[in-house]
Amino acid sequence: MDAALLQRARAVRLALFDVDGVLTDGRLWYGPEGETLKVFHTLDGHGLKMLAASGVATGLLSGRASPAVSHRARELGIAHALLGVGEKSGPYEALLATLGLEDAQVAFMGDDLPDLPVLRRCGLAVAVPGAVPAVKAAAHHVTTAPGGGGAVREVCELLMRAQGTLDAALGRFGT
Repeated sequence: MDAALLQRARAVRLALFDVDGVLTDGRLWYGPEGETLKVFHTLDGHGLKMLAASGVATGLLSGRASPAVSHRARELGIAHALLGVGEKSGPYEALLATLGLEDAQVAFMGDDLPDLPVLRRCGLAVAVPGAVPAVKAAAHHVTTAPGGGGAVREVCELLMRAQGTLDAALGRFGT
């Protein structure tokens, strides 16, 4: 990691993630009754649990509301699930005010144009490789793993490595 990225990652106290294209591969699957089905990667889920246990709050900031995402957020103990928000800046600002945080203390990971306002404000902006060009240009870091395929885990470990908590998290598993 370069020094600037490390410095940004050390300051993070809240990690927010878009859902479609970040926690999932971006495809929408519909069941026979029109319900939306989502596929999540277990590596990402465990990364979110480890990150929260390390002291960094986690949250979702998504334009789409979905019972599957709400269920997954509860299952992972994600403290802040802001779902179904068309314009992300307002809910982002409200969450920071509630938590008493500043932009520099937030990491946000996105992939598409609605993510740009938050990516441009937060302290650590992250994109997935499949993000649109404008999002990748606004990012401080682009993951090597794809959305829905370990990208979130990669960011969780990046934050823990920068904050000196990764070894302890991994050590619980004998690594």
